[in-house]
Amino acid sequence: MEDTTNQPSKADASLYNGQPSDTGLSCPSAGLTSRTPSISDDVRNGVSVENVPVGNKQWFVLRVSYGRIDKAKTYVEAKGMECYVPLQYKEVRKQGKKRIITTPLLPSLIFVHASAEQVETLLHDNKIVANESRALLSYYFDHTIHCQDNPDRNPPLKIRDEAMNNFIRLTSIKNPHIIPVTSNSIQFKLGDNVVVTEGEFKGVHGRVARIAGQQRVIVELFDGCLVATAYVPQEAMRKEKSITLLD
Repeated sequence: MEDTTNQPSKADASLYNGQPSDTGLSCPSAGLTSRTPSISDDVRNGVSVENVPVGNKQWFVLRVSYGRIDKAKTYVEAKGMECYVPLQYKEVRKQGKKRIITTPLLPSLIFVHASAEQVETLLHDNKIVANESRALLSYYFDHTIHCQDNPDRNPPLKIRDEAMNNFIRLTSIKNPHIIPVTSNSIQFKLGDNVVVTEGEFKGVHGRVARIAGQQRVIVELFDGCLVATAYVPQEAMRKEKSITLLD
């Protein structure tokens, strides 16, 4: 039985890379889109993968009501918008055979690439869906800043393209040791800023930390949203100047 765990992902970066169910040996990829390039060969060859800005579209972080991530993805796509739902790949054995199952890495969040006006319409429409007792989607607010016209309110959280590129690069790799983490699970303070120079995580930017007894690279998309690579040896990373991927 072929072990596909460490093979680079061939799924396109722009969309949800499968379904949260047993997928056997392979994890189905999402349909391709015209805006976001494929992660596959470009990542393996060390070529930069970039989300090219389109008009006034930005990456918005939206909350998803409990247990409805599939419905949220379907709803956003039905509105003609791009979205990204990162997956976690887990190894299990069934009847003595190794299989890969996928579950949402961040089950309460969906990343939508659209204009502010489109997202506002998206959220307005989802509140008036018949037979729904709760809104499917809502804003995830940026609590680090305040609205200019209302100092008592926080604006919706938006992620810069550079940060999403890096996050998508990491979370598109089919490795079961990529995990979401909290600051409490990091055994010492986040250290040097590095870029991984070798292996399946090549091109990922982040900070070095020790988790579960292993040296890993932490990608922090926004405050409280941290994802860790699998083990990365010292010789497979290069220290770089401090970088800011958040607005």
